[in-house]
Amino acid sequence: MSAATASSPQPPEAIRGTLIPVLPDDLAVQCIALLPRAAHPTLALVSRALHALLCLHPEPLLAARRRLRRSDPHIFVSVRLPYSASPRFFLLLPHPGWPPLPLPSPPIPVSSSSAVAVNGHRLYLVGGSVAGIPASSVQILDTRTRSWSIGPRLSSPREFAAAAVLPGLLFVAGGCVPSSPFWAEALDLASPHARWSPVPSPDHLREKWMHGCVSLAGKVLAVADRGGLVYDPAAPPGEAWAPVSPVLDMGWKGRAAVVGGILYSYDYMGQVKGYDPDTDSWNTVEGLEKELPRFLCGATLANVGGLLYLIWEGKLKGKASNEKGKVKDMLVIEWATIEVTRAEEGRLSGKVISRDTAVFTDMPRGSAITHCISLDL
Repeated sequence: MSAATASSPQPPEAIRGTLIPVLPDDLAVQCIALLPRAAHPTLALVSRALHALLCLHPEPLLAARRRLRRSDPHIFVSVRLPYSASPRFFLLLPHPGWPPLPLPSPPIPVSSSSAVAVNGHRLYLVGGSVAGIPASSVQILDTRTRSWSIGPRLSSPREFAAAAVLPGLLFVAGGCVPSSPFWAEALDLASPHARWSPVPSPDHLREKWMHGCVSLAGKVLAVADRGGLVYDPAAPPGEAWAPVSPVLDMGWKGRAAVVGGILYSYDYMGQVKGYDPDTDSWNTVEGLEKELPRFLCGATLANVGGLLYLIWEGKLKGKASNEKGKVKDMLVIEWATIEVTRAEEGRLSGKVISRDTAVFTDMPRGSAITHCISLDL
């Protein structure tokens, strides 16, 4: 064989990759990184190579997405089934036409009484109960790889606790007997070997069950059976805890979300209201009456990419039936994307900029939303 022949360029087949046949694999990874996350499950079915990249060894793809600064806002939803104590988990991409993405069940099958908090791409499932007994487990979902791991155990078992992520910390409170020395505790998220540390709190403010929790202006706000409380980690220990204002307490009805420094809640009258901590006042978001149904079932709110999302359990138009003519079991979740602007004198004006529906098949009648929180992937 001559030297010229030995040094001749390789044929095209030699540089073709296994991901996209006409491209080298390193370039194909860059192209795939531009696709939204919701496309990955379908793309993984195309070939073994794509399945390996997306599901088994996603590190090169994740690194490419980070370099390209690609992220998509997703909605994490947990659904309680009527016949099972353990909920099912899904990711929704709030984009028309994308189906819900099922997530694997956590290693410990806790009930819907667990608390949920998000830090980056990690979701923390805190406490809950197993066979009616409060759990001390902390389960961590890596939403990039859709895999669970077990975190440091809580010092006290909890269910219906408040959980929130503060700068560098995972904070939990309540969900256990008020006399517990670990009624409130925190975990250092920066240390891989951290353990839960108690957070001192005054006895007279402690409640057992927490029904809503948000982080607002660096503080944790939680609503309980009777009243609510505020925790400010930056304040001196003697001033870190306080009751919420009576105005906030009267208007906060459980599931809430913070967008642009305003706490939004969906009340029993079918209205979206916003609480301004600077003026200690609630204002109805005007302009939604003609754009949204009244009295939404299972309504909850989320901050998705800086916009307010109202999410509820909807109804499927018409009846879907299987081969035997029976109505199929399914859950319909609808959402509206709301852009809120502040007007004069603290008034809030809302405009629905999009609406969409997701159909969850094989979900029995009576299934209900239990958690809803947003994250970027």
